[in-house]
Amino acid sequence: MASKGVNISILGRDFSVACPEDAQEELMEAARYLDKTMKDIQKTGKIIGSERTAIMAALNITNDLLKLQRSTAGQAEAQARLSSLQEKIDDVLKEAKLN
Repeated sequence: MASKGVNISILGRDFSVACPEDAQEELMEAARYLDKTMKDIQKTGKIIGSERTAIMAALNITNDLLKLQRSTAGQAEAQARLSSLQEKIDDVLKEAKLN
């Protein structure tokens, strides 16, 4: 799929980013999220400079991602166990019908 330049704005600076057409909306959403996160960090007044703000935003976003991955990791395992139990129940019910 062909990539196309997408214009995004972060902290008032414009960037052109190559992106496949089918992922452009996701890229723009990510850029809006990053821009908001960085602005929120700057509003605290504790971090000075765009580079430090970007690093703090990256750390915050990465921390949120890792928390989400940890919280959902157990869900896949639980779903697999439930599916296995459902298969066993189905097998028992089929066996009961045959007898």
